[in-house]
Amino acid sequence: MVETRSGLTSVSGLTSIEAAPARGIEQSELDAGVRWSVAHAVNGSPWWRAHFAAAGVDPASITGVADLVHLPFTTKQDLRNSYPLGWASVPEEYLVRIHASSGTTGKRTVCAYTVRDIADWADQFARCFTTAGVTSKDRVQVMVGYGLWTAGAGFQAGAERVGALVIPAGPGNLDLQLELIMDFGTTTICATSSFALLLAETVEARGLTGSLPISKGIFGSERWGERMRERIESLLGIETFDIYGLTELYGPGVGIECTEHDGIHYWSDYYYIEIVDPVSGVPLPPGEEGEVVVTTLRKEGMPLIRYRTRDLSRLCTTECKCGSPFPRLARLSGRTDDMVKVRGVAVFPSQVESIIDRVEGVGPEYQLHLHWDPERGDVMVVRIEANEMPGLREKLIHELHEGLSLHPEVELLPYGSLPRTERKAKRVFDHRS
Repeated sequence: MVETRSGLTSVSGLTSIEAAPARGIEQSELDAGVRWSVAHAVNGSPWWRAHFAAAGVDPASITGVADLVHLPFTTKQDLRNSYPLGWASVPEEYLVRIHASSGTTGKRTVCAYTVRDIADWADQFARCFTTAGVTSKDRVQVMVGYGLWTAGAGFQAGAERVGALVIPAGPGNLDLQLELIMDFGTTTICATSSFALLLAETVEARGLTGSLPISKGIFGSERWGERMRERIESLLGIETFDIYGLTELYGPGVGIECTEHDGIHYWSDYYYIEIVDPVSGVPLPPGEEGEVVVTTLRKEGMPLIRYRTRDLSRLCTTECKCGSPFPRLARLSGRTDDMVKVRGVAVFPSQVESIIDRVEGVGPEYQLHLHWDPERGDVMVVRIEANEMPGLREKLIHELHEGLSLHPEVELLPYGSLPRTERKAKRVFDHRS
């Protein structure tokens, strides 16, 4: 049955939640969200019924969060196998929009939305902007992709929801971006961190440092470290915020840093997050790092239940000084599918980044190149932008060897040598095949 709440067509019958509740989420609300999501998925989708049946699970036995461990995981491959809309849990006439990933490694990952989903996504994004201090007095320039990609539509809807003036510039075209910033007095930019770095370095090269009206940057869609944050902030003179999300989870807007910059607050009235061991799948206690697994609590079109994101993080165990009632994830440390094997050793790009971040004189841009040598076997070459300093290359080789238990080769390059991009930066190049 289709119900209506707050004037919006809905299938869940759940009550609307204000954009910024002043209290935490009760356990009973979490349990109710889990029960509803499981029942909604099973009642609306043959795929979900078959998924639970194959695992030997009776969905009616799921009473809340404590029973999630009895449910099977779901993965991006499951989504691709059900392409395009086999995962949907409402009749197709109630779907009003789709977004999708790029599909560079297989079938596109599709997210389908009901009217209620679109409204909920805008509410979540509005919370993100509010958490970052964006108000109706701000002018927000959206420098990310529109179309099938989720980011542009999400950033725009959230900024409009808080009453800000939106400048939907889209990605690329630095000349246009700078023209719009100056002409319209842009105060907040939304981009990938890679494009923000390109913009910042262009501002420096053109002698515009200190002349722009920007005060904030909200960056997502890829992991970025503290060295990159420091460089962007210093060149643009802004405060930056890390925003989290995936195409499968509406898009970006799942959570964001507050001004304390001590983890990402996520909206626990929309998501229940577990951290599990990436190999065994066993849930880990708060504070231990593992893979982020998400169950949606309100998503109508394509709910996710115990969805393995492949993102690596941990649940923060202390209360945030900002006073927000929402729990926090630590900033992402990497992804399980970023891992490569070098001479039998598992290497994550995030490990390399954390090591080079500790070394003075090194920039935020780097690449890993993997080669096969008939005499030496696997060879890892780390290409890093850095200032020329005596002993720097040797120090990097030592630190990387200590941290990775490998002997990498290191190439030092002048700043600006590695390619900049308006989308996600590619870090790993495996030439061994």
